[in-house]
Amino acid sequence: MNTEVVQFKFESEVGPIYLEASETGLRGCHLEKQKTPQIKSLNEAGAAKKYLAQAQTEITEYLDGKRKKFSVKLEIIGTDFQKNVWQQLQQIPFGKSVSYKELAENINNPKAVRAVGTANGRNNFCIIIPCHRVIAADGTLGGYSGGLPFKKKLLNLEKISFKD
Repeated sequence: MNTEVVQFKFESEVGPIYLEASETGLRGCHLEKQKTPQIKSLNEAGAAKKYLAQAQTEITEYLDGKRKKFSVKLEIIGTDFQKNVWQQLQQIPFGKSVSYKELAENINNPKAVRAVGTANGRNNFCIIIPCHRVIAADGTLGGYSGGLPFKKKLLNLEKISFKD
């Protein structure tokens, strides 16, 4: 199926957020512009409009402290391993964190800590699939594709403690 994907940029309290969607769901949530064609208004989005609008609303509510879980329909593209990791990320409750080791154990692959970290970094849904809730076993932040200052903002928003 060849589905048109569009990108919409909106300004949030944490800076620009770029949403990608098709007629079948949200395809991505990024902190940087993607190669996908960008539209200027949701009215240009066609069938993708409902997913873009819902994602914008839910992210804004999350950043305002009014939402703890996302319900926008995601169109997740990745390997089976990545999808398994991302599914486990979605099970981490708001305000809680896990280590990369715990995440590997949760997918029944305790030796895959590095692979879990790589899959975490390839998550196309920042904020929505909460990869920011994964920290190193010693309580330090580890990495974050959106940069550590952004990860700190999200962890502070959720009142998750970490070692700076």
